[in-house]
This record gives sequence, structure tokens and C-alpha cells, in this order.
Amino acid sequence: MPMTIVKGTFRIVGASPDGDSVRFYPEDVGVWARAGIAVKANAASGVQLRLDAIDALETHYTPPHANGMWRQPAEFGDGAATALLDLLGFSGVSRDERGYVTAATPAETPGYILTRFADKYGRAVAMVYAGGRRGRAADASTVYLGIDEMRRAVNYQLLAAGWVYPTFYSKLYFDLRSDLAAAATAARDAKSGVWAADATLPGFTLRSRVQLTDELVILPKLFRRLAEYLTLDETGKVSLAGFPAFLAAHGDTLFTVPAGQATSLGTLVARRGQNVQLTLPPEQIVFQEA
Repeated sequence: MPMTIVKGTFRIVGASPDGDSVRFYPEDVGVWARAGIAVKANAASGVQLRLDAIDALETHYTPPHANGMWRQPAEFGDGAATALLDLLGFSGVSRDERGYVTAATPAETPGYILTRFADKYGRAVAMVYAGGRRGRAADASTVYLGIDEMRRAVNYQLLAAGWVYPTFYSKLYFDLRSDLAAAATAARDAKSGVWAADATLPGFTLRSRVQLTDELVILPKLFRRLAEYLTLDETGKVSLAGFPAFLAAHGDTLFTVPAGQATSLGTLVARRGQNVQLTLPPEQIVFQEA
């Protein structure tokens, strides 16, 4: 898959990285314009990355109608964030009560990313790497991402270890997606990480909001949709009677593999009373980019 290589550093002090997102500072601030990638950079030219193909449990998610942040169980949400920072070469990471990093050793680490585009929030969607790249590819040049190099990405390592769920979008090439799916399946078979406690595929009975935020280990996209739906009810109730209609209106379009069925997330979420279950493994779902 043709990608643009961008060299730079990772910096986390003053930011709140989680298991699938981190701040990156390119060596050449003009790289995005030359590559035609519409990112949103801060005053110091730092760009938020979205790690491609994976989704970590939420550590600080604010639904559109909520007054505060929601999160998923800390063991795996915070665990994925720690694993990501370890892989990038950080240690001694301290955070404040809001989750912002106040200290880390070292202050920054070198690395590079392979990317083709930014999402609707201005985050570069990328395969992420610590250290330098093999070969002599120049910064901002186009390189081909094959399976061997993809397996060296932090994204792949987090997925293979079970720290994150697979969440694929349509711009990811078939051969890479298939290899990532195999890694996710192997992690699930081994009950590694989130798969040891996953309730997405077995299904679960939702009894309270606290259960959703503190106990249930589920696919983050399903968690976000549940959180968005529940915050529409200011009484604090957790009735799921209207959840299928909410999902239908949300319009998460996708296709399934290998069947190739074009559909939406709502058709793959079974709801009976307060019971919810995703009826297809997440590695067999490919979402359309918004």
C-alpha cells in the first residue's frame, strides 16, 4: 500500500495519550501540505495521530450530549495506553487527575509514521513506529507498506498482544487487513488482553451506567454508541428500548468480509430487552470512512 513517510518525534507531556492516539511532531512542518494531508496541528506543529486498524478502550470519551467524560474499564483502557507509551520508548510516565501527562522519561522519543490521509477530526491516520526506518527513504517520500513492515508497527503489536480491538476502515488495503485480522483472531483464541474478559461477542445484560463504564469490556465503537444513546436520557435510566432505532439513525455504514454485504452497524447488533450482542466478529467488519 503506498504511504507517505513522515519522520519526527513523539511528545506526551501536557497531552493525554490513550491506547490508540498520541501526539507527533514532524521534522519538517511543511510535509503535510506537500503530501496533501489536511491535518490539524497545534501551535508547536504537533499533530494528533489516530493509529490505523485498532481501537483501544476509551479512557476519556465525552458523548455529544453529556456533561462529563465517560470511560471504559481501567485495566484495559489504561493498560493499552501504558503499552503504547512503552513501545514508543517512554517510561516513568505520571499523569494528573484528568489523565494529562505531567512527566515522562525521556521528554520525547524519535520515530516515524506511514500515512495517507487525515480523518474528519484532522488526525493523521497512521501506522506508527518507534525509532528509525530501515533503508534510505527520504522524509515525505512515498513508500510501499507491506506485511513485514506493518508487523513492526506499534498498531500491530498492540493488536497481537490483545490490548486493543480490531477496527477496520475501507481505506486499509485487503492484504494488510487480512493479516491484522489473523493477529486479532489469534489473540482472541489465546484469550489475551481484552479477549479474556470480552462481552461483545458473548453478549451482555446492561443493568447500569456504572456497569458500562467500570465493568463491561466491549468493542469501543459499541461502547461509544451506547454512551451517546444513554446520555440522551437525563433521568439516568438505562432502558435500551430505543437503542436499535438510535443505531439505525446514526448511520455507521460498513461492509462485511468475506461475504461483502453492505449494511450498517445496527443490523449487526442484536438487542433483546436489556441484552446486547455483536453478531459478527469485529475483524469481519469494515467501516466506511466518514
